[in-house]
Amino acid sequence: MASLVTSAHVSNIKPLRCSTRKVNRVNCELSPPSCREGRRMVSISLVLSPFLLIPNRADAEGNLLDRYAKRKKLEPLETYVPAVILTQFQIEDLDKTLEGDEPQFALCRSLLRSGPAASLRINIRAVAQYASDSGNGKTAFNNVDECLRSIEELDSLLLRASRNDPGASVKSMKTNVKSALIALDSLLQTVPSDVLSKGKVIADSYLDREDVETESLDPGLKQLESIL
Repeated sequence: MASLVTSAHVSNIKPLRCSTRKVNRVNCELSPPSCREGRRMVSISLVLSPFLLIPNRADAEGNLLDRYAKRKKLEPLETYVPAVILTQFQIEDLDKTLEGDEPQFALCRSLLRSGPAASLRINIRAVAQYASDSGNGKTAFNNVDECLRSIEELDSLLLRASRNDPGASVKSMKTNVKSALIALDSLLQTVPSDVLSKGKVIADSYLDREDVETESLDPGLKQLESIL
């Protein structure tokens, strides 16, 4: 005979509690020593986003991210653009590491998960949403999809290469890097020219002021630090 669930049993059931993830502040150097040529080393003190760029977990987590991004009130567009530009620099630096005789594939993967790249997914979706509000949504979100697809394929190739898979060629990696950079550049073309120009100035300031503490940054740089 099937047992009955009494009110006493129900009262003994305790609700599950979800632990709160701690977000740690870290210092990220975006470029390894082998790719300092043509650009100064970037050192940024930032709070990493709890959502990483590369979706290594189940698809459900990606859906959670999308719901989070839709619910979250967007910051002004000016706060996202410099972070996207800095990520472009970061990916360009990664591309340079692939040109060496012995590329450090594991290091390249870590670059995709540190600094501005760690929150690229949220940043480019926010830029695309602003583009959508001004009538350029289809182009912008296509660029977002192309960028993320290229980065995810690049990450997969880097993982295979780090495990000595001969099928993961550097040529294929560089193709994906190029596709991601083209998509990011196209996305930034949807940004109003005045906002884009200001974003480039702020990004360049980060590159030129790697030893400056956050407290001494001007308001524009502090705003970028907070969104990162």
